[in-house]
Amino acid sequence: MSTALWRTMRGALLALGLTAASVCAGQTDALAQGKTRLTVYTALDTDQLAAFKKAAEADVPNIDIVWVREGTGVVASRIIAERNNPRADLIWGLAVTSVIMLEERGLIEPYTPKDASELDPAFVDDKKPMAWTGMDAYLSVICFNTIEAAKKNIPAPKTWDDLLKPVYQNEIVMPNPASSGAGYLAVSAWLQKRGNDAGWAYLDALHKNIAVYTHSGSASCVQAARGERVVGIGFDMRAASEKTKGAPIDIIIPTDGIGWEMEATAIVKGTKNLDAAKALADWTVSKKANELYSKYFPIVARSDVKNLPKNYPQEARGAMIKNDLRWAATNNQAIIAEWTKRYDGKSAPK
Repeated sequence: MSTALWRTMRGALLALGLTAASVCAGQTDALAQGKTRLTVYTALDTDQLAAFKKAAEADVPNIDIVWVREGTGVVASRIIAERNNPRADLIWGLAVTSVIMLEERGLIEPYTPKDASELDPAFVDDKKPMAWTGMDAYLSVICFNTIEAAKKNIPAPKTWDDLLKPVYQNEIVMPNPASSGAGYLAVSAWLQKRGNDAGWAYLDALHKNIAVYTHSGSASCVQAARGERVVGIGFDMRAASEKTKGAPIDIIIPTDGIGWEMEATAIVKGTKNLDAAKALADWTVSKKANELYSKYFPIVARSDVKNLPKNYPQEARGAMIKNDLRWAATNNQAIIAEWTKRYDGKSAPK
């Protein structure tokens, strides 16, 4: 076990006492109302939690949701550490590649929620019963600073291959896949689309034009928006946000397809509240739930729910590659190790 993983798991274990206290707090009230208390582990942003809880409990009135919110890696580590005495009932809002990793360790209870057939096939597990269902997706795009490009006579790229041209040397910034999910989804997509050898050859060539690898998925688009670099490989929502703030960027969707990741929901193996967990899982795939997701992410699991923000590229959903999420999850550590060996010399200081 690596030192980093051990530290993460140790932190999760030390936090269990706090979790137990939070679960117990108010338990008498929930029991008095005849409700089942569900402990839900999540990596959703904290400003989303109250709205999600209120909406779900309104439609599933016999449950009382208690959130335990941590970063993606910490959530996964906690579930692994608790495998012999599960404290979570449900995962709601965790990167699907992490959920798949937990499934492969036998820590997910298979269940196909009612109305899961209404979801876009790309957003559901292909196993029956399903191990997980998707909620929303975040996509890899190019932020292109038009003002700086005009000064330097740099053309707008149309494909990922265009970024290999000498004119882009030292003008590209992208996230480090070892520290950013936005970086990993881009690298995973290139390897899937091109195959192993051609994929790494592409990354070798792209590396020559990279100025720096950031440790934040947002930083690359922000740097392009500020004119620090001409091209930032980032994710969709940050690109739309920066353009809406007035940044002189075009959001480019390469014609050869874009990588993506999603947040997902799953029931934790060993929950003592299985029926209630299933009821909440049913609600998480409903149209009402997807309408709630769409307030935060433009691409959600139900294709009949649309709420695109200002400046969001209309063609984004159609450009999403056929993503083998299980492959991306299974090969994550090997890909990151190889990437780090080859390219980490250009990473920004931590």
